[in-house]
Amino acid sequence: MIQLYWKNATGDVVGPEHGISPSDMASAMKKVAVAHEAVVEQWDAGELGYAKLPARRDYRDEVTQLAGRYRGKVTDLVVLGIGGSASGNIALQTALNPVTYNLLSDAKRPGPRLFVLDNADPTLIGDTLAMLGRRLKKTLFNVISKSGGTAETAAIFMVVREMLRKRLGEKFADNIVATTDPEGGILHDIAEADGYATLTVPGDVGGRFSVLSPVGLFSAAMCGIDIDALLAGAARMAEKLKSTPPAKNPACVLAAVKYLMYAQKGKPIHVMMPYSNRLAGLADWYKQLWAESLGKETDRGGQKVFVGPTPAKALGATDQHSQIQLYREGPNDKLIVFLEVEKHSREVRIPDVFGDVEKLAYLRKVKISKLLNVEKQATEYALAQSRRPSVTIRFEAVTPESVGEFIFLYEFTTSLAGEMLNINAYNQPAVELGKKATFALLGRDESDPMAGEIRKFAETDTEYLV
Repeated sequence: MIQLYWKNATGDVVGPEHGISPSDMASAMKKVAVAHEAVVEQWDAGELGYAKLPARRDYRDEVTQLAGRYRGKVTDLVVLGIGGSASGNIALQTALNPVTYNLLSDAKRPGPRLFVLDNADPTLIGDTLAMLGRRLKKTLFNVISKSGGTAETAAIFMVVREMLRKRLGEKFADNIVATTDPEGGILHDIAEADGYATLTVPGDVGGRFSVLSPVGLFSAAMCGIDIDALLAGAARMAEKLKSTPPAKNPACVLAAVKYLMYAQKGKPIHVMMPYSNRLAGLADWYKQLWAESLGKETDRGGQKVFVGPTPAKALGATDQHSQIQLYREGPNDKLIVFLEVEKHSREVRIPDVFGDVEKLAYLRKVKISKLLNVEKQATEYALAQSRRPSVTIRFEAVTPESVGEFIFLYEFTTSLAGEMLNINAYNQPAVELGKKATFALLGRDESDPMAGEIRKFAETDTEYLV
């Protein structure tokens, strides 16, 4: 099971000003114990939708059944989604399939090539669709939207649907799977009218928490990822986090460390830095989970609080050469969360060459995995010498089980952090204004006065144009 190591966030390592003292931790653990009790009560009351997902056999079964229908019959799978309807799909694919997955031949891949259209970027959309070419007949499009009203996803879907209709004729619906609200909504109604296969977006699970639902599981299952093992890992972590006392509970300790760094130690920026390219997608997934859940203007009592740690991402060892200069000598306002892998899925050994080059002798016959992990330890040490705190989440290996564990660990930690900050971690009111402004500018509601306000705001004042 993945483990949390937090010594390098203590005052003994980085000093009392920037590190956590025993009394700091004791105080925070009292607060986190109350938060843990509250979150478990919500869980037991059925109010914590994401917590049910590891045990939802109905979702697992509908995904497995539909994937079985299509697997072996399609060469390409294109996911249409944005935010939580895409980041989890990307994270699972990058973590659990080879980096060269899409380059493998159809015979050697365990499933179709996977492409995720997660932005309304015309080049991204146009290049991807043009690349499919003659493979279009064997391409499956999975459009993911709870309501179907998200502008970006709806726009891409409309392009894809029309292309399929023109190229494939009346059977175009066979190439579309809609993952949406099973009760109603724009996409639900279109799916019924056109006759698409459908999967469920759970009504009680926000997008950023939905990766272990059909939202994330279908593309994973199609691409050969063991979703049973993924869910089993999440379930194992869920049981541990629910039943383990706070002092030995990794989510409670992680929440306490992050809370202290944010609220008392002047560390509002929490950087996730995996030392594995395979885990980079999980760091991107974390950024949305942390930012959208915890960045809130008001607390539960309606008081203005403007809270929220800012998530950021770095990649080890790559960003030792681009960001560590700032992290060590810039403002001491960051907590670094390293992700470390003990056993990588592949190994490469440096050959015994350049024997006459004395300054390269230290690299000869060394495993690349050892080099990468030594780089992490060296960076950890260098940060500590500059009084910069860090914690490490250790993976024995990157497997479906350990990825499931990590996902549930961070989701539960987010719930705890929301309790400790006294905010609603499950809504995202600030996102709505941007959506409404987009609708207004595109004329969805012709009587909306917002369009005029925005156009006036957006007019270029040449005085400021240089």
